[in-house]
Amino acid sequence: MRSLTPCPHHGAHGGSRYVRRATALAAALLLTACGQPRGPEGAEADGQPLVLTSFTVLADLASNVACGKLRVESITRPGAEIHDYEPTPSDLRLAQDAQLILMNGLNLELWSQRFLDSAKLASRAVVSEGVELIPIREDASARKPNPHAWMSPRQAITYVANIRDAFIRLDPANADTYRRCAADYTAQLESLDGELREQLAQLPADRRLLVSCEGALSYLAADYKLDEAYLWPVNAESEVTPQRMERVIRTVRERQVPAVFCESTVDDRPQRRVAEETGARFAGVFYVDSLSEPDGPAPTYLDMLRHNAKTLVQGLNPNGQS
Repeated sequence: MRSLTPCPHHGAHGGSRYVRRATALAAALLLTACGQPRGPEGAEADGQPLVLTSFTVLADLASNVACGKLRVESITRPGAEIHDYEPTPSDLRLAQDAQLILMNGLNLELWSQRFLDSAKLASRAVVSEGVELIPIREDASARKPNPHAWMSPRQAITYVANIRDAFIRLDPANADTYRRCAADYTAQLESLDGELREQLAQLPADRRLLVSCEGALSYLAADYKLDEAYLWPVNAESEVTPQRMERVIRTVRERQVPAVFCESTVDDRPQRRVAEETGARFAGVFYVDSLSEPDGPAPTYLDMLRHNAKTLVQGLNPNGQS
């Protein structure tokens, strides 16, 4: 099936997953930037090098750097849970046409080896290299990194630099374009950082606790001096144990947190139970592992972080205003 995506951004829709696997979501992959048709026929039609990213957020970052000089597609489609995604036969066929694959790394794409084995001719780049890592709190002794570094616009600047360099290695003839577009987009990320800092500064000291399903917002919390509580550390280990549930319920009660949240790609029922047990309000969803559909609240990376900040402030601000 052929379809188009508005240039230069990709979309994704928040599905739900408690222990739901993403296999059913893989029948059609994300489209390339700038509205090119995806699939082998698209490659023949435009003649541009094919760049694959492991998920929609990276596709949007890459599209802003590519500026139409490359076909950029996401392996996973909107709403897919990326931690335990299972590549489909069509994914593996598409990999054979790729010239570059961009991965987050940091143990995020645990499914990637089978896919990469099919992409024998493609170069690879781990776009999180050089970020300031935050360890998963529950695994601090092993120093296992939290993989969600893109949730910080400051860390996303490192992603953009790595993407730029990978594109220059792939296509040196357009190096000036990639440098210019990366610089332009970096300026937007720096502006967004200031915007979020000002917006989240509205939260009073006793309301600065971010309660989510997955511990995926640690980098954002660190940037803007927020405390954090969650039901599980990463979606690949999303069992809500009685101990984890009780810990979050106790924290919400003790801190008198007015609102709790969940992520768009997981089942929110455990967090709604926390709300029922504590009297807190379930105040909405964050987009983390996937963008929304184009007509949703988070069709681009910049929109995603703005949506998350607005949702957080509206939930935790005593006046409910952003």
